[in-house]
Amino acid sequence: MATSVFHRPLGTAQPHQHFQNSGFRHEFGHASVKLTFKGFKVETGLSRRGGYSSCKRKFGVIQASASHTSVVQPVSYPPNNSTDELRKKSSEAALILIRHGESLWNEKNLFTGCVDVPLTKKGVEEAIEAGKRISNIPVDMIYTSALIRAQMTAMLAMTQHRRKKVPIILHNESEQAREWSQIFSEDTKKQSIPVVTAWQLNERMYGELQGLNKQETADRFGKEKVHEWRRSYDIPPPNGESLEMCAERAVAYFKDHIEPQLLSGKNVMIAAHGNSLRSIIMYLDKLTSQEVINLELSTGIPMLYIFKGGKFIRRGSPAGPTEAGVYAYTRSLALYRQKLDDMLH
Repeated sequence: MATSVFHRPLGTAQPHQHFQNSGFRHEFGHASVKLTFKGFKVETGLSRRGGYSSCKRKFGVIQASASHTSVVQPVSYPPNNSTDELRKKSSEAALILIRHGESLWNEKNLFTGCVDVPLTKKGVEEAIEAGKRISNIPVDMIYTSALIRAQMTAMLAMTQHRRKKVPIILHNESEQAREWSQIFSEDTKKQSIPVVTAWQLNERMYGELQGLNKQETADRFGKEKVHEWRRSYDIPPPNGESLEMCAERAVAYFKDHIEPQLLSGKNVMIAAHGNSLRSIIMYLDKLTSQEVINLELSTGIPMLYIFKGGKFIRRGSPAGPTEAGVYAYTRSLALYRQKLDDMLH
């Protein structure tokens, strides 16, 4: 059964900070894989358009060792930073995307953006239902935005997972936070899933619309103008972000931090927001700017992708834990579910 162990925290990226000798170990039966990150460096800064520049990273070698057979083959980044060769060698991995459940401001029909608002009772129920839909799909790492509604969705969804691992948010905002959040039981670490929070996955910042009622805003500025702010690709609301600006930071973070985990064979779940997830889906499905503005994501409905051979294959939304067909999309997922059945029954 796949488990994840994280030794020193590797979580929210801080500007101009190095993480030495951090890593994760991936275990499956007698095999173990340790991901070692050396000289991890992230630089962030404001771009000319008011968004944020993409993060730069330097990853060390992903090391593998096994008493019998290794799940993930040893891989390293080519010297020219190209990942083409690595993509071809990558093993299969699952990618789950979940838009957070209904928030209190969704319920009140208010522009939320980057205001940190929690879930409603309905949102909690949506998150739990999402968890049931993915309860047989392996999850090794979780990424969420820095906003509570996305974090609540991820945590509540994982309460339904049959493996019963505990999602634990990693704190790297200070040395004290890292020291105080250490886990000293190896057995407990093996039953935990690291959760990385990143502001780059936050919802699009709606500027001066945040907190305003959507209907009243349409009455004030005109329905066509508000529709343009909400649904155009490159036109931001007053002092806010356009979808294009949101995509710059969200896709850059996905490519720099999440895709390397998938390349190494890690199964990843992302709990985020309508616009940050639309941006990532635009990248995964190679959508045009016109196609992405018509993309709608329902709250609390997970979407499954399979990453194999350097390609993302969309599988839609898992239908639920009682329907075995959804887990037969690939042989690996079918085998994982069978191992869960054997262990838990």
